[in-house]
Amino acid sequence: MSSSSIYMPRGNGHRDKGRISLLSSHSSVHERHDHRHLPWTTLVTLPIPGIPTRQLKIPVPSLARIHQTSIARFGRKRGSAVLAITVFALFFTLFALAKRFGGGEQKWPTASFSPPSTLVFGREELQKIWKWEIESGHHPSGQKVPEEIGFTNVPANPSLPPRKPTIPPRFSQSLGPMTADIVGIGPKRVYLDIQSSLNNVAYPPRPVPGSVADLDVIMEHCDFSQQKYVRDCLEVLRLGGGLDSGNRLRRGKMDEWKYIFLEDEWAKDALSPSALDAGNTHIPGPPDVKGLRMKPGAAWEQPLPLLPPSPPKPVVAGPSPCDDDNPRIFHMFWTGPFTDKPYAALMSFLYTQNTGIHLPRDHETNVCRPKFWFWVNPGPAASVANPSAYRDMFDELKNNSWSAPFLHPRFQDVIYFKLWNITDQLDNTPEMKDEWRSFPALFNSGGHKFEVPKAKSPIAGDLADKNGTASLAATRTSSDGEDIYNRVGSQSAETVDKLSTVMSDIARFLLCHRYGGVYLDADNLLLRDWEELWGWKGAFAYRWSRLPGYNTAILRMHKHSAIGSFLFRTALKNDLDFHPMTITKYFNDAHLQDLLFRVPDALFDPAFLSVENYQRDRPPQPVFDKFEEFFDTPVQDSAAPGALGFDGFFKGAYCYHWHNSYWTPFDRARNWPDLGPRFSSQVAAEIPGNSDKDTRDLGWSTVMKRTFEAYIRGDRPNMYGEWIQW
Repeated sequence: MSSSSIYMPRGNGHRDKGRISLLSSHSSVHERHDHRHLPWTTLVTLPIPGIPTRQLKIPVPSLARIHQTSIARFGRKRGSAVLAITVFALFFTLFALAKRFGGGEQKWPTASFSPPSTLVFGREELQKIWKWEIESGHHPSGQKVPEEIGFTNVPANPSLPPRKPTIPPRFSQSLGPMTADIVGIGPKRVYLDIQSSLNNVAYPPRPVPGSVADLDVIMEHCDFSQQKYVRDCLEVLRLGGGLDSGNRLRRGKMDEWKYIFLEDEWAKDALSPSALDAGNTHIPGPPDVKGLRMKPGAAWEQPLPLLPPSPPKPVVAGPSPCDDDNPRIFHMFWTGPFTDKPYAALMSFLYTQNTGIHLPRDHETNVCRPKFWFWVNPGPAASVANPSAYRDMFDELKNNSWSAPFLHPRFQDVIYFKLWNITDQLDNTPEMKDEWRSFPALFNSGGHKFEVPKAKSPIAGDLADKNGTASLAATRTSSDGEDIYNRVGSQSAETVDKLSTVMSDIARFLLCHRYGGVYLDADNLLLRDWEELWGWKGAFAYRWSRLPGYNTAILRMHKHSAIGSFLFRTALKNDLDFHPMTITKYFNDAHLQDLLFRVPDALFDPAFLSVENYQRDRPPQPVFDKFEEFFDTPVQDSAAPGALGFDGFFKGAYCYHWHNSYWTPFDRARNWPDLGPRFSSQVAAEIPGNSDKDTRDLGWSTVMKRTFEAYIRGDRPNMYGEWIQW
């Protein structure tokens, strides 16, 4: 029986090609058979220059064979994808090898989405900055100079003691021509065991004049990157600084906890030019950029016109206990009316620092007394300066109950009020004066720029006279309308004075660069004498909690320093951005980060890690879940402030940063300067009729304020057992 097809034949006798077949019309078996004998390479001919009749035959991989093999092995779609990935990986590998071993930077390529570099200085200028800071004694740390700086000889450091020579390991890898080590040529260090005297065992002793804190030792006990706890760090700071006040308990061996030292006598030739020039040799020749990433589109900066370095001076060498090159000045910037916040900061200064107000006014001393310069910006940050602003500032200070006590003659050589003028500050900073007016944006923080109306510009009149322009910013990014330009201080979390905050970002660097000293944000309280930190001659800020960046709420820099000049010139090429995270990038890109020491936050901000939910298994004392608990202590924890007092508040830390709650009173029940009869006439209008009414539980901020006030009233001594003398 013959079979028949269900399909109708076409007139030409061929099967209809339009049918849907259940079988694959493509066979990888057939394809493998068809291409089994294709060669893996093919010849490409290139003409030979000068020999027209001959050609050069170069074998190259056959893409057809590779493509068909990948399809036969993985299928059409997967095979094509595998081939594309393989080709990309091959080209990237060749590019990476060329970048690492054949390029100028001699580095593996980085991801294209990484932030662009901010660097505008070549290696020779970076070497000059390092050399200047080392010779000035501003690098009293054993941190090595980064190899990217490219010193050819070992730098000689007058702020480090000599080290015993060490025998290198037998199979150690050589650093080659680039060395990063430092040789100390400074005086030897004698580390101190500080304890309370038997005659005054209830209070810790004042630090020894001229003593120095070894921040390298502190890093060994406090570095968060090495899993060190703030709690343990504070214990080392307490015991090593003698703050345990006769309450020392027997512990194990504590020699490694000694972090305060005195310098021994200097060698006669330690600071001679020949000793300082023994190292620090620069790489000669044209600017070398190997290992450096330049800011895209920027030209290399011209050489910095640095002043001659001033070698460090022994403590006993001068006729005065103070060093003009390292003045002991605390700076603070404030906008608007004086409130309880700067009041508390100044009170903590009087309570903890060795100002001499516990001694007769005409006393002789071998101690360098610190000063406090309080800078007042009298109006909104975007306002035009008033010609009578200086006189108006003092009139307001006299009539303000919070500030009037500090105008008392007893404090006239200790606390100084100064008028802030941004135009004057910029015009008297050599690195900035010729170029800052050309910028469309002065208020820039982390790339966030604010437009300032022309009439409100603080430099409007000045600019109109000099170059006919008065605009401070080109782009409005704020949605707060005109109100943001009229704010004078922060009244609530919703009405933060953003422009004053941005102004303070640049103010701290201007003040430290022009005058030297330490800048403090107004939301800081000093907790102990800073003698040892003044003795450490390097520049520093502190670590931003868990992040490896700077927090410049506390900043120490030297006047007219090399890193200050570098910073301002770099900022000019990066839109005048002085946000702390941008500052971090400036220093990291230039490999100068070890010249601005990143102090562990336990010294200045001991609650930061705990508030950000780190080290909650072993938190410090007290325990804060959020910064607001400094003002509003939870009820279940409210017994601690009254029972422990000042000594129970992060004892060992040098400072406490309470983070921005400018609108919350320190003392709700007694929200006035409670300084006794001596100042009663100045605060009488502030005291309510029911002044005896008080809260049952006192929060930490209240206890701190009332402790400081008790010292000024004469009800108690300061933290070192000293009574104020009027």
